[in-house]
Amino acid sequence: MKLCMIGTGYVGLVSGVCFSDLGNDVICVDKDLDKIKLLQNGKVPIYEPGLSELVVKNYKNKRLKFSNDLKKSVIESDIIFICVGTPTKKGSSSADLAQVYNVAKEISKSINKYKIIVTKSTVPVTTGDEIEKILQKKNKKNKFSVVSNPEFLREGEAIRDFTYPDRIVIGSNDKRSSKLMKSLYNPLISKGAQFLLTQRRAAELIKYASNSFLATKITFINEIANLCEQTGINVEDISIGIGLDKRIGGRFLRAGPAYGGSCFPKDTKAIVSTAEKFKINLSLVKSVIKSNKDRSKLLLNRVNKILNKKIRNKKITFLGVTFKANTDDMRDSSSLVMIPFLSKKGALIKYYDPTGSKKELDKIKNVSYVDSIKKAVENSDLVILHTEWNDFKSINFKSLSKRKKFIIYDMRNIYSPHKIKNQGFKYFSIGR
Repeated sequence: MKLCMIGTGYVGLVSGVCFSDLGNDVICVDKDLDKIKLLQNGKVPIYEPGLSELVVKNYKNKRLKFSNDLKKSVIESDIIFICVGTPTKKGSSSADLAQVYNVAKEISKSINKYKIIVTKSTVPVTTGDEIEKILQKKNKKNKFSVVSNPEFLREGEAIRDFTYPDRIVIGSNDKRSSKLMKSLYNPLISKGAQFLLTQRRAAELIKYASNSFLATKITFINEIANLCEQTGINVEDISIGIGLDKRIGGRFLRAGPAYGGSCFPKDTKAIVSTAEKFKINLSLVKSVIKSNKDRSKLLLNRVNKILNKKIRNKKITFLGVTFKANTDDMRDSSSLVMIPFLSKKGALIKYYDPTGSKKELDKIKNVSYVDSIKKAVENSDLVILHTEWNDFKSINFKSLSKRKKFIIYDMRNIYSPHKIKNQGFKYFSIGR
């Protein structure tokens, strides 16, 4: 099939590349010409394992194209995916849909035959209805269908998640688009992916409900970890014990910093905002949002105690600053709360991340990037393991601390407390 992906951010680029790898002809469109030129030269602007190789392979095989010509790309395609950003609106908790609706207006000018318009972006309930109204102003209804097809890609695992999905959700209000969308995904369905066909509004809500539930699991185990620290219980035993219950499951039950990234923070806010429009109070989700917001403050209070309330002039190292491993995404990472706070308290901060320095941290006083673990921990008073990169899982701290023993605060529980303490380090972790 001939597909058009509008937006070459995380969702649009990964999905477009993977669709081309399934044998479809895909045009990835973006108004940023510099980004388009970069992609045409085989360079990927985001960090995602395996993505660069697929870009080069499918671009070479001419199944994958990159363009800034939206009109031409829409005309040449059968199915158009809207994959633009839906960030939290400034001064509000609702999703900013300006990009989605602007794209819909542009698409409406170029519908020359029957086309399926798909929202791949995470959008609130009724967004598809609004897109349909926009398209109808310039086109008859029988010339297009509007479909919701939420993505469930985890950063760092996106290629695998696309290729071997738990489920494929299609929200469609007509048989024609339903049939064609199922045909598009047939290569994945034939390999065992569950296919769910539902109403368009339901598909829109499934995405928000999924992310809110996962955010709730993370927040729950973080709060249980707080209790474990005060009662001398290992939170990992609790995670295993409740996770073995099939009704609960073990995933997303690892205690750590506040959740972050491109999805959970904005989507929990957006579903609350949507519910309020319908005069529904999602008190549980509101509680999750508040608890997560408080999480970084709680961990910073512990840092203060670890350093005996003497943060000023202390040399503090962050190992990893992205919100999770295997991605360069800094959106709503807890490090963006912790590092500025410690800097204001007079700490001298170094950080190392496998994906390099971060512009978000460049202008913060007394914060510097170093290009190796060795340089990062050298002469440190406190080393904070913030992100669980594989690079950090087998660090020989003893060999890196010949001059000075530093304190280790493991916020991801990747080290054995017994082994680290036996090496002569003061060691702290989460809920243990």
